[in-house]
Amino acid sequence: MQKIIFETAAVVYAAMKAEGGTVWQRQGTEYALVGQVIRLTERYVESGVIAVNPPLENDPLRRRIILMTNMNAIIRHLWGHIRCEQTVRLVPEFGDGKKVRSTRDMAVWFTGRPCKITEKCHISHCVFDSAWEDTESYKLQNNPNVAAWVKNDHLGFEIDYMFDGVVRKYRPDFLIRLANGRMFVLETKGQTSRQSDAKRAALREWIAAVNELRDYGEWCEATSYNVADVDGLVKKMIE
Repeated sequence: MQKIIFETAAVVYAAMKAEGGTVWQRQGTEYALVGQVIRLTERYVESGVIAVNPPLENDPLRRRIILMTNMNAIIRHLWGHIRCEQTVRLVPEFGDGKKVRSTRDMAVWFTGRPCKITEKCHISHCVFDSAWEDTESYKLQNNPNVAAWVKNDHLGFEIDYMFDGVVRKYRPDFLIRLANGRMFVLETKGQTSRQSDAKRAALREWIAAVNELRDYGEWCEATSYNVADVDGLVKKMIE
């Protein structure tokens, strides 16, 4: 078990050090970080929250073998939840290295999905994944507080998030520029789930980082659970 804990902690520590830049240059800080990572890993592995099905409480050797063979999942889970106390500010990550993109950069693409002509957008048509999105786009098109909007399709606007120990890509549904200049990210969801909560948390953190950077205006986000709430959400973001 100690081998599992130390090897898991070593990988997590290496990832934290790689992303930490000059923060970990002082040896004292590094050693303190190693101790913290080992303690957190030990508490997590021995806490009993890792469920093995069928249960192996009476066979600790087999449990250790299963933990060892699933070490990558354990590492991904820990790395997704550890937050360094030394963090001074959030910095947004721009995946392709291009910090500013525009709908004017869009290349032509063809689709067999339903679509309609747009007006408040550089993209000629909006592609719909559902009748719900069709109705919400109509609401956005006719809302006087919406200066411009676009369906997030082929734009490359994605946010990484962690769910069940795996890094995934989250693509919000609509990007909206409000009349007051704010950028509004709107997601449409019929119901909540653990995965949708993980997506929302990642989006909120990304928006907090962008707002702290102060180079790209003010951003906000919300989730629509009914087509009737779109106008209310827009009004709330304007006020």
